[in-house]
Amino acid sequence: MQKEFKVFETFDDFKRDFSVDVPPKYNFAFDFLDATAAVDPTRPAMVHVDNDNNRRDLDIGYFSRESARMANAFSAMGIGRGDKVMLVLQRRVEFWVTVLGLVKIGAVPVPSPHLLTAHDVEFRVNKAGIKACVVEQDFVERVDAVRHACPCLAHFVQVGGEATAPGWASYVEIGANASNVFPRPADSAGAEDVMFIFFSSGTTGMPKMVVHNHNYPLGHITTGVYWHDLKPGDLHLTVADTGWAKSIWGKFFGQWMAGACVFTWDYRGKFVPADLLRVISEHKVTTFCAPPTIYRFLVREDVASFDLSALRHCTTAGELLNESVFQAWKKVTGLTIYEGYGQTETTLQIGAFPNMEIKPGSIGKPCPGWDIVLLDAKGHVCPPGEEGEICIRLGSGKTLGLFDGYLYEPEKTSSVLFGGYYHTGDKAWRDEDGYYWFLGRNDDLIKSSGYRIGPFEVESALVSHPAVVEAAVTGVPDPDRGQVVKATVVLGAGLQPSPELVKELQDHVKKVTAPYKYPRIIEFLPELPKTISGKIKRAEIRAKDEGKNPEPTV
Repeated sequence: MQKEFKVFETFDDFKRDFSVDVPPKYNFAFDFLDATAAVDPTRPAMVHVDNDNNRRDLDIGYFSRESARMANAFSAMGIGRGDKVMLVLQRRVEFWVTVLGLVKIGAVPVPSPHLLTAHDVEFRVNKAGIKACVVEQDFVERVDAVRHACPCLAHFVQVGGEATAPGWASYVEIGANASNVFPRPADSAGAEDVMFIFFSSGTTGMPKMVVHNHNYPLGHITTGVYWHDLKPGDLHLTVADTGWAKSIWGKFFGQWMAGACVFTWDYRGKFVPADLLRVISEHKVTTFCAPPTIYRFLVREDVASFDLSALRHCTTAGELLNESVFQAWKKVTGLTIYEGYGQTETTLQIGAFPNMEIKPGSIGKPCPGWDIVLLDAKGHVCPPGEEGEICIRLGSGKTLGLFDGYLYEPEKTSSVLFGGYYHTGDKAWRDEDGYYWFLGRNDDLIKSSGYRIGPFEVESALVSHPAVVEAAVTGVPDPDRGQVVKATVVLGAGLQPSPELVKELQDHVKKVTAPYKYPRIIEFLPELPKTISGKIKRAEIRAKDEGKNPEPTV
């Protein structure tokens, strides 16, 4: 249930004194949700705004009752402990209710994005052994297209729509006659039992199934209470689709445990930056988290024309934040953007917090409870200033928030959990003050004429030019230099590529960063290739250029 969290005046105090007591057989739906609702049922839990700007204010008692109702409904269908359930619900209230209902019966939610194709559904259902799916009406057709190829799939629940598709149960109907009381079973799932399966983004190959147990929510106390700086009464918005772990970071456990109210903007269709600013303004959002791409679009709007006076704290994660965007946002809002680093396999590992000096461009310092080191290719710990792989030293006890492994893939698990460390596959360097500076995935680093070039440095330089909205930097094979730097660039609205612009961007990079890092090749595209979670697919760009050595062209 709700508790008071200690305030730490300095990061050193935070790092030294913060700890989390992990109760035996912890189950968030019973030990926090129902326990809190029993003493404070009207505590605000969610403000939900749909595409037509209709607002619903929901309290913690609502989620306790409705999750109990759906726990009974799912149990009556034959869904039970250990059964895996695919959820495709975008940002509907039913996502939270369904997750909590499944957690109560010990079933395992498998959040999945709405952009999946029928082929993706078939792959994920059969790979994970999914028994049931709870999806929106407009996703039903994609499931039906592959049902014949998914023998493990037995239960089908449709959310929304006036009529239920043949062979599908209506979410509303199965819950209508179910009791809204679900006492905790004596053998309820908890602790090390499987709670969630997330499919990774799959930027370099087919996605893996990341397993988290029931203690996972407690790992997000650091996320919600300290990184998002949430306090009781805050209204927090994280821009994320519920198909990905980032939504759990920012729209669920840590926020509720901090006593804050989750703001859910269930927009559909094309993202319009001005609409997001309007929503933040109209609904008096107090804290905000979004990927850097969102901030890049927001600072191109007339931010000053919106009343953001309620907004007091901003964070970002998912990709790295360009310093030019950091400075532009601070200039127009007066607010610092605090970066954070983690993966689907973890909770927040490294972060910039309000109780530390902020260095723009740094992802901050390791969070309490995370013993992080940088290792070189020989497995030696890197000194300050030397780049290495971000690794988590595994102690005698399990790091709270670290995944249990990849489901059904022990060889992939052992490829990242070995030698006493979890190997993230990400590169960074650490300065003398203990701040970490992200360089990119191991495969993303460019080796040119003896230099090692991190793509983010060049991308940041490019994005600081007013003509550039987004950029992806990769290495192209070169017979003389090994690799040369290539930039794939998205221009602002109304701008056209030209040889003159190529030269202007190259000269700009030479002025902003070390001249040897400038892109010798620049390609202009209307949009960058991205995963369905929104991450740039640099591997796809590299694959396209494999074996080529193009001249600098428009």
